[in-house]
Amino acid sequence: METQRLIQFLALGMILLLIWSAWERDYRITQPTEDRVAEERADEDPDVFVPDDLEAEAPEVTRPDSDEMPAEREADEARSIRVTTDLLDLEINTQGGEISRVDLLQYAVSTRDDTPLRLMSDAPGELFIARAGLVTRNGSQGPGTRGVYRVEQDRFELAEGEDSVVVPLVWEGEDGLRVTKRYTFHRDSYLIDVEHLVENAAEEDISASQQVFLRRSSDVGDGTSWFIYTYTGGVLHTPDNRYSKINFSDMASEDLSQDITDGWLAIIQHYFLGAWIPPEGETRRYWTRSRGGNIYDFGMNTFWRAVPAGETTTFSSQLFVGPKEQDRLAAAADHLQLTVDYGWLDIISRPLFIALNWIHGVVGNWGWAIILLTLSIKIVFFKLSEASYKSMARMRKMQPRMQQLKERYGDDRQAMNQALMKLYKEEKINPLGGCLPILVQIPVFIALYWVLLESVELRHADFMLWINDLSSPDPFFVLPLLMGISMFVQQRLNPAPLDPIQQKIMMTLPFVFTIFFAFFPSGLVLYWVVNNVLSIAQQYVITRKIERGEAK
Repeated sequence: METQRLIQFLALGMILLLIWSAWERDYRITQPTEDRVAEERADEDPDVFVPDDLEAEAPEVTRPDSDEMPAEREADEARSIRVTTDLLDLEINTQGGEISRVDLLQYAVSTRDDTPLRLMSDAPGELFIARAGLVTRNGSQGPGTRGVYRVEQDRFELAEGEDSVVVPLVWEGEDGLRVTKRYTFHRDSYLIDVEHLVENAAEEDISASQQVFLRRSSDVGDGTSWFIYTYTGGVLHTPDNRYSKINFSDMASEDLSQDITDGWLAIIQHYFLGAWIPPEGETRRYWTRSRGGNIYDFGMNTFWRAVPAGETTTFSSQLFVGPKEQDRLAAAADHLQLTVDYGWLDIISRPLFIALNWIHGVVGNWGWAIILLTLSIKIVFFKLSEASYKSMARMRKMQPRMQQLKERYGDDRQAMNQALMKLYKEEKINPLGGCLPILVQIPVFIALYWVLLESVELRHADFMLWINDLSSPDPFFVLPLLMGISMFVQQRLNPAPLDPIQQKIMMTLPFVFTIFFAFFPSGLVLYWVVNNVLSIAQQYVITRKIERGEAK
């Protein structure tokens, strides 16, 4: 296979991948949109269903109970409590004690709008919330997921010099049951401790279960361009399967029901996520439910736990809500960093990110870190690239003789191919010599592509001059144009195809790729430009030596 033909196949494959990604983004399976606004209103819809009881020999687990509140509790008692830390600005609704809004103070909406990015919201069309409730076998005994809690103040703030702030919400029943729901927020952390302290002052024992879940509309965008596809949906971790995707169409077609020890669940988008993490060693029932109107729940319940009369029991979980910063994710839960989805080349991508992050720690600029990492990769593959360029240079040197063979044999392709093979043998040219080294390097280049696409660290990262966001396209299209020019120069250094049709296709590729790369994040285009420039320099030197007969 000629090198040019290989490049054509790679280009075609990349274009098809982009087309498929755009199609999947626009035409993914969704539920009917009837009464969607009504479905999205958290104070009007019934909560997720109660599952069938398990067999007698197994602990019995419930899924969330009804959203209906006890008759004596009026919906107008509910209000929002604001909590501010050094990283988060959020609201807790006293009805159910749900987290109904989360703004990330360290992440702006855009480089032109420094408003904190809103990751969670209960607004119609933007639904993404986190709930944690305390359900009982006799639903009227406990607050469920929609009972109204009391709280002494409307504003909590992490004070200077303090490491944490606790938000206590209290629910009291008429039969002596008291539930204190405590949110604990920590300094420099996106991990939130969520506890239910259950005090049973009644004369009879009760059984209770903590239920936590995320609710999201699949219509909520993730802020990325339609041209770049990244996964948005559910993710489940188990000891047997560290990272499995449960997308919204999966939730629509079938309800999940699985008992898992040492797992976690999340709903992720391009750079951010919400995740529920249970205590280590605890088994819980994980479940999903499609609510209609493109709204989906993904949650877990504890097994029934007895709360004897006159005693107190505590249920606990942790909620991570924030950016996919890998150090923070790894510290929060085992393998939570896998939510930074590098795809099937994860084993290569993660070491590349570690290297990129280390270089950034030295130079302090992500743009220069990309350049230095690209240079390092070129050094590692220097000998392979050298072999490839030598092969292409020899082919280029033989171009006049190959053209003569084409003119001599005309349309007799069999005779021409035999003559070409004889020429290759006489000149000791391996026609695959230019292809195989490139094939070896392709997985590394694709892996680095995903590193640059998925890493939140590059979001709004400044480089220099007009490039003030390496995660967004070049606003003046300078880098895509440089990339197209570099592709054209590379083609001039390569042997031209003998087939006129192939020649025309090769000539159009720089223009096609320039248009495509105009929509790519500038960090990715910067990598390709630097890689092409370094390749041109190496190939130029080798080609000149081959043509002068100085290299073998």
